[in-house]
Amino acid sequence: MRRNRYPKELKEQLIQEAMEAGNATQVARRHGIDPKRLYYWIRESQHKGFQEAPAEAKQIAPYVPSAQEFKRLESENIALKKLLGEKTLEIQILQDLIKKKNPSYRKN
Repeated sequence: MRRNRYPKELKEQLIQEAMEAGNATQVARRHGIDPKRLYYWIRESQHKGFQEAPAEAKQIAPYVPSAQEFKRLESENIALKKLLGEKTLEIQILQDLIKKKNPSYRKN
């Protein structure tokens, strides 16, 4: 099977038309192109900006919380650990009650 090559101008025109119409499948069928191919072109065109960006812009700076935010996160973490411990204990108590009430209960 022969592979079709489409000019860049046609691709850009179809992408623009699909964005304006909001229905890429309909645009692709109208022009006799496989809808998957048009969706691929659209996805590829959305990533061109990232590919063309300079390397400095692509670097991700590490997040460092301020001292106040760090204390708030630390206290929230302690509260969540306490809540998790309470819920774990509650589950264990309920499982013990089930075992006492129904001796044939097996834990999987």
